[in-house]
Amino acid sequence: MSAPTPKDKSKDIVENAIANGQVVIFSKSWCPYSDRAKTLFKEKYSDAKLTVLELDKTDDGDDLQTYLQKKTGQRTVPNVFIKQKHVGGCDDLFALHEMDGVSKLLD
Repeated sequence: MSAPTPKDKSKDIVENAIANGQVVIFSKSWCPYSDRAKTLFKEKYSDAKLTVLELDKTDDGDDLQTYLQKKTGQRTVPNVFIKQKHVGGCDDLFALHEMDGVSKLLD
């Protein structure tokens, strides 16, 4: 049996994070849009279990981002999932928040 490829490893990391996290944000530490998304959860949904993966702080961040693009069609960060549902990026998240959709997904 061959060793897992970086592509396989990236898929496993992303899929495990999504499967095991209530709220998962794939982020970059320097990104203002990622900061807005993380701040929204910290301030408005502080009871939610937030998992943040900083793609610029891990050696396989580029591979994770490439897998996310294949999975979601979205290459940008933040890339947000709530209870395994892909929400999208910052604008999508805030639009959902304005419609009380984040609360509904968390319930």
